Amino acid sequence: MTPHSLAFYVDVVTTGTVLGVCPTASPDSVSEVLGPDFGEKMFSDRSMCRDYGMTEFFWDRPSVGHAWSGHHFTLQVHRLAYRGRTLTEEKLRARYGRFTPRLRFEKLRRLLERRGIALVEIPDPVNAPYYRMFWQPSSQVAISVIGTYGDHSTPDNLKVGDVYSIQAPVTADEVKWRKARVG
Repeated sequence: MTPHSLAFYVDVVTTGTVLGVCPTASPDSVSEVLGPDFGEKMFSDRSMCRDYGMTEFFWDRPSVGHAWSGHHFTLQVHRLAYRGRTLTEEKLRARYGRFTPRLRFEKLRRLLERRGIALVEIPDPVNAPYYRMFWQPSSQVAISVIGTYGDHSTPDNLKVGDVYSIQAPVTADEVKWRKARVG
């Protein structure tokens, strides 16, 4: 039997969405699904993030007069190891139950493989060797995993093989760029 929180991660990696919300959704659409409890950070008048706890959605726009355009989302899975199981959004807990403080990558990978969902390791030139990156081409989801421990490079509350974060979309062009950077 799959624990409910694992089902959430499988759903995200399989669909490239959070509760059906895609990375390009508007701020209002995301809040309709995840709720009104979020922290909002403006990086400039053209870039914004809404932090719902574990889930962050990012938007940008060409100028103040334009609508926000969804850029990507990131599941900050590593936060669960520090802030406890209640960090996850109420809507996620209502649907999937309690979340464990750490997500083991191999467990997630096995569940995905049983469903015919393959992951491909891709380079992480900025964060290697401390982090490894795995990619699901169809859903364009990337999973960052602790590759090796490093003082001041990896969180103390996570172990090698723990998932650090999950992000979408990571496009085929970005994967190509990453591969070119490592030669």
